[in-house]
Amino acid sequence: MKILAIDTALPAVSACVIDDEAEAAEVRETIAMERGHAEALMPLIDRVMARVEGGFSALDRVAVTVGPGSFTGLRVGIAAARAIGVACEIPVVGVSTLAALAAPLILEEKPGLVGVAIDARHGNVYFAAFGPDGRAILAPRITTIHDAARSLGEGPVRLAGSGAPLLAIEAASGGMIVEVVDDAVAPDIVIVAKLGLLADPILAPPRPLYLKAPDAKPQDAARIPLAAP
Repeated sequence: MKILAIDTALPAVSACVIDDEAEAAEVRETIAMERGHAEALMPLIDRVMARVEGGFSALDRVAVTVGPGSFTGLRVGIAAARAIGVACEIPVVGVSTLAALAAPLILEEKPGLVGVAIDARHGNVYFAAFGPDGRAILAPRITTIHDAARSLGEGPVRLAGSGAPLLAIEAASGGMIVEVVDDAVAPDIVIVAKLGLLADPILAPPRPLYLKAPDAKPQDAARIPLAAP
């Protein structure tokens, strides 16, 4: 099975193609960026697919990160993945950014919890925790760094994600045994692809995982009132 993986959830735009019988990606590309995902994604996908023998017709599946992450980024990536799925008549699956960040630590098979924290700003993190076997212990949520640290117990805990350093400081101040293994701001696109290969299209639809309300608010005071009929 050959899969195209797409990630635009966090400060990067990434795509890769991998075959389920291969360990390494056939082709991959990542561009770090805070903004401009919409403009960068399709040219990046075109460059990636131009290097795949058979092009889009060779694909069997598409995987896309569904969040948590940027509202705009998620919409861009999911829309592109769905469009490719429809055009190629292949299934599209969603992959959690938290699970993708946690997966490399889980694969190390070390004792203790794996915690993932993505910086959500203003003292908050997108957060989840997994057992050594990969089973979700704490479901994805947005919470304060303080509450996330308290929920991890006494440790040991290994942490990943852009919010991991802040969470580690908070956890260590409470006496917890904690280690920051990876503070990457975005998941490895190859890991996204591999999780996409394992996902069930029925149980993992390409549906955005929004954990907080959008920052943009309607400007009620600036609205022009409708004329009376």
